[in-house]
Amino acid sequence: MTKVKICGLMEREHVEAAVEAGADAIGFVFAPSRRRVTIEKAQELASLVPEGVLKIGVFVDAVEEELKRAFTEVPLDFIQYHGDEKPDFIQQMGLPAIRAVSVHSEGDVRQASRYDVDYFLFDTPGTEFKGGSGKTFDWTLLEEAGVHPEQLILAGGLTVDNVREAIERVNPYMVDVSSGVEINKRKDVGLIRGFLDTVKKKER
Repeated sequence: MTKVKICGLMEREHVEAAVEAGADAIGFVFAPSRRRVTIEKAQELASLVPEGVLKIGVFVDAVEEELKRAFTEVPLDFIQYHGDEKPDFIQQMGLPAIRAVSVHSEGDVRQASRYDVDYFLFDTPGTEFKGGSGKTFDWTLLEEAGVHPEQLILAGGLTVDNVREAIERVNPYMVDVSSGVEINKRKDVGLIRGFLDTVKKKER
């Protein structure tokens, strides 16, 4: 069954809705973004997340001290590297890792093989901030990734309307949604539940 990550959560009611509806992972953004949270806020929200639901921190070119502090204090299960972090840096950190790859072309997709990480998250290049743009990319490019499906997380412009097609075409381990469950740039409980229902109920 395809797993689901609801990313960019900032409020208690949205964390609770995601968990109740069956989210497999919750994402907290620590990088510059309108969804940015402090370590203290993430810690408070993480206390609502039961065992078995992953807590993932999204970072862009953060320093070692910040990464280690967030990982232990929130605590997090994975660090999602969304900046220009080099393979050596991620290796040296030694923390469970997801490498985000912004897909413009086949060349970007092939770059993934340089990294020794647990998962790869393929996303549409960001606009105002590094990270997602809320738009899809050409999923056929992932045929060149050479990434095992069990390591592949698909992001970028996913919504309740296209997530089934995305799963059928890409067969990812996990799908990741943020703006696709927002109304007026704020998470929406109904959209969170609808997205999770669309993925989970069709697969039961």
